[in-house]
Amino acid sequence: MEKIDELKKDIAELETLAKAATRQKCKDILSIEIRKLVTEVVNMEEARKNTNGTAQTNNTPSNAPSSSSSALPKKRYQEKISNYAWDQSDNFVKFYITLKNVQNIPTENVTCSFDVKSANLVVKDLDNKDYSWQIKQLLKEIDPAKSSWKVKTDTVLINAAKKSSGNWSHLTEWEKKASESKAPKLDSSDKMDPTEGLMSLMKNMYDSGDDEMKRTIAKAWTESQQKKGQDFL
Repeated sequence: MEKIDELKKDIAELETLAKAATRQKCKDILSIEIRKLVTEVVNMEEARKNTNGTAQTNNTPSNAPSSSSSALPKKRYQEKISNYAWDQSDNFVKFYITLKNVQNIPTENVTCSFDVKSANLVVKDLDNKDYSWQIKQLLKEIDPAKSSWKVKTDTVLINAAKKSSGNWSHLTEWEKKASESKAPKLDSSDKMDPTEGLMSLMKNMYDSGDDEMKRTIAKAWTESQQKKGQDFL
């Protein structure tokens, strides 16, 4: 149990580092490490569940508060999930969404819908919050009929079935476009700020990107500026 808790703390810290990272290579390394740790946690919890039996899991939902038990409905907050880990096999793309205590709510409160190039997760009434997560413009098509999701301890596992088996070089179309974009050549002058070339590349990606890419770049820029502000304090 202590090892699982430590791994979850490692995952949380890596996710914080991933948010602050500004270079794609660093983000990729952190993302890979996060996926490894999430997979390890899921496997350990699955093994523990098989050892202890399913009696406790079956009894847990009955202890969850029912919305009908309250005379006045509580106002729930809406929250979008931005952090997740993903992995793939020849036939599936797997998404790991971390949500503490998600296993304690009724199963019908967790739903996931699929399209040929997207997935949309909705989690209702978890600690008085409604959560939503969405991935769009996947690199290749998936088969909605063969795709599924499963609630585990503190995690929702989404299995998006690939329409054609094989390895994906990137998760989404815009990630592939971003990686294929050629960085502008920097001036040979030693006095030139080396970040200017990166800023020019980000501007080109923002101007030519879709709405999701623009939101991602804007968020990364805002967090970078906030971090710079904190460094001066």
